[in-house]
Amino acid sequence: MKVLHIITGLNDGGAEAVLYRLATSKNSTFKHSVISLMDGGKYGPLLEEVGVDVYCLNIQRSGLNVFFVFKIFSLIRKLNPDAVQTWMFHGDLFGGLFARLSGFKNIVWGVHHTNLVKGESKRSTIFVAKINALLSHFVPNKIIYCAEKSREVQESIGFCTKKGIVASNGYDVSQYVYNEQLGIDFREELSLSNRFLIGHVGRYDPLKDYSNFLAGLGVLKKVRKDFKSILVGSFLDEKNHELNKLILKNDIKNNVLLCGRRSDIPLVMNGFDVFVLSSISEAFPNVLNEAMACGTPCITTDVGDAARIVGDTGWVVPARDPQALAKAISAAWYEKDNLPVKWLARKKACRERIVNNFSLEKMVSDYESVWMEGIKV
Repeated sequence: MKVLHIITGLNDGGAEAVLYRLATSKNSTFKHSVISLMDGGKYGPLLEEVGVDVYCLNIQRSGLNVFFVFKIFSLIRKLNPDAVQTWMFHGDLFGGLFARLSGFKNIVWGVHHTNLVKGESKRSTIFVAKINALLSHFVPNKIIYCAEKSREVQESIGFCTKKGIVASNGYDVSQYVYNEQLGIDFREELSLSNRFLIGHVGRYDPLKDYSNFLAGLGVLKKVRKDFKSILVGSFLDEKNHELNKLILKNDIKNNVLLCGRRSDIPLVMNGFDVFVLSSISEAFPNVLNEAMACGTPCITTDVGDAARIVGDTGWVVPARDPQALAKAISAAWYEKDNLPVKWLARKKACRERIVNNFSLEKMVSDYESVWMEGIKV
């Protein structure tokens, strides 16, 4: 049985990572192939390394022209999949429409957004979401949401309520593990062995609300100065002038280290004392699961399914509230320094929550059950 994934692009992101885990899982009973409307990004070469066929249409360079339309039609018909799984709003729109017009009915949309924030989210994304709300009644056979909150929000703007199901993201917990030596190695690499490390892994995006995160660190510095915040991810580096202005504005230049993109995320996660997510909008933030699987307690804003992921293993604060963020970091810091037994129990509970609730095996089973249901109809 064959499934064709059609996705907007394959750069670093939550939906892209989920597709990669699905397509490379040893538990999968489907043969996977992928069409990227843009380029191969980060995950294209990684997928090809394990034998997954990847086709890149490079729409950014060519635009939506006759060649693009011909190419995607011919690819879909050539691959002749048993199921078509599309990803993200643009992938759902174009992939879903072209698959339907090619005669395929077993089309499953994948939605990985929650709130679309005017002035923060791209106008094109908001526009496409509204179009998809109308098309959702006709194009897809099913709609898979990665979070309960995502389903709730999209159905409130018109997405078909009869077709939606939730399949939580799953993780290979053999890759993300608690390893004290990895943490020591990371700290020694940065010469930060004795500092309290506040970590973040992500990409530079308005919805991640780095203004709130850095303002929270500024508030924290007025109380406790001996900390270091490590930011890892795309455009979280010294070349990002806007980010550096925020750091200077909050007087935390000596407290923040921008590391840019790294591929050794399990090492990084093990090095943090606490992980912080300060977003104003998320669906099912993968990065919380990755941190927790490594035994790293998390502080997160109350967005999407973040509170559901963290449970009682971490701290959940309101979005856009740097005072609350700083207070939560202080609470974590105090516990680590003064209540070591409680802190170790918290770290253990973090990993157990991911292992017990968000496994890769369950996610693969959930997706394949939807694809199989469409095949049998």
